[in-house]
Amino acid sequence: MIDRTHRSTALLVAGCFFMENLDGTIVSTAAPQLGASLHVEPTAIGLVMTAYLLTLAVLIPLSGWLTARFGARRVFLTAIAVFTLASLGCALSAGLGQLVAMRVAQGVGGAMMVPVGRLVVMAKAAKTDIPRVMAYVVWPGLVAPVVAPLLGGLLTTYASWHWMFLINLPLGLVAFLVAWRLIPAGAGNSAVRRLDWLGVLLLSTGLGGLTYTAHLVSETSTGWALTVTAGAVSLLLLALAAWHLLRTAHPLVELRTLRFASLRAAVLEGSLFWIAVGAVPFLLPLLFQEVFGWSPVKSGAVVLFVFAGNIGIKPATTYLLNRFGYRKLLAVSAAVMAASVFACALITESTPLVLIAVIVLISGAARSVGLTGYSTIAFSDVTEEHLRHANTLSATATQTAAGLGVAAATVALRAGDLLPGNTSPATSYGIAFALITVLPLVAMVGALRLHPATGDSVRQPAKT
Repeated sequence: MIDRTHRSTALLVAGCFFMENLDGTIVSTAAPQLGASLHVEPTAIGLVMTAYLLTLAVLIPLSGWLTARFGARRVFLTAIAVFTLASLGCALSAGLGQLVAMRVAQGVGGAMMVPVGRLVVMAKAAKTDIPRVMAYVVWPGLVAPVVAPLLGGLLTTYASWHWMFLINLPLGLVAFLVAWRLIPAGAGNSAVRRLDWLGVLLLSTGLGGLTYTAHLVSETSTGWALTVTAGAVSLLLLALAAWHLLRTAHPLVELRTLRFASLRAAVLEGSLFWIAVGAVPFLLPLLFQEVFGWSPVKSGAVVLFVFAGNIGIKPATTYLLNRFGYRKLLAVSAAVMAASVFACALITESTPLVLIAVIVLISGAARSVGLTGYSTIAFSDVTEEHLRHANTLSATATQTAAGLGVAAATVALRAGDLLPGNTSPATSYGIAFALITVLPLVAMVGALRLHPATGDSVRQPAKT
């Protein structure tokens, strides 16, 4: 049974997740204003986004060890404080270098904030309560990338770009005070095994390189030689990291936990689902504005139907998981997600606005059910002794996949542009959506291969 304190803690972590994801995407809207204010080209502002996402990717694997060494309360409170103060530093930045440095500091706080908070929530939850508490935690992460373009546009239009960071100050202060009251005190373990420095070097550098490669992909001016080289080196480092982590006695991240089929599905198929989820809100506003000629406000308002789908299905998500089981629901949500993404490929300027809104709404519902399912099934079969490693692995995979969403969309869009004889931007977007459709389809195949009883340990079978 989830008591009031446990529910409040889950909502606290959800709020932190919202702040972290909002700051990962809101800056893109204000690139022109930021560039003018800092006296640099708008394209240089991509570094502001990349610095934040790269820091998250590099440091999230450390969250599990830091929690064990210094205690969850100390690390969580420090993370919130660092994130909030760095947000103030971002708002006060007078140059691009200062802003990038403060974004790195924000990433340091964000990398510790959500994984540690999620571990606190998970450690207190009974198996059958996991779907409900994770439902609280997950949905803000789905909402943030959807509302960020509209919120960023409103703030930069009617206030200034500084407010994109200043809004974190009251949120961070409230989060710190609530965490101080809710998170129980507990000393870290000074006898915890020493840090796996080689694992840190290989894994963090590989993840950072992969995130930077995603940035290079999204920059149309970047040459393919640099992009391919960065990607190849990153994958090599990650392969070496996996080789090391599987052979060392005390790894930074315990890859052997992937022997649990439920966790493996969440990391592998769940990552594909996350990439598709990140790609769609990026492509839709571009389609609406660049091809249909819509205003940013109209475009943002229609994309908000993704948010409506998220919220509308949320009260039924836990019931559906309990009623039908993870295998069926993950397969169906992936199929519906694929169908809605492919439907976006067929949208034209003459498509009725109501129909577009319905397609986007269905997409939002499917992504909400799917990601809640993957986020909860990850821990269904994991034993308590492996919980910390499973949480770190899941958080690392989720953050990396979310960061690759824009890169996947960009690659798909470029593939459409390179189609022989194609001179229509609308065709390029159609091809991009069709290619993104493949990701949830692969996830669906993976879900169908799960044992029918997978995840039953966290279910409360619905009464018939």
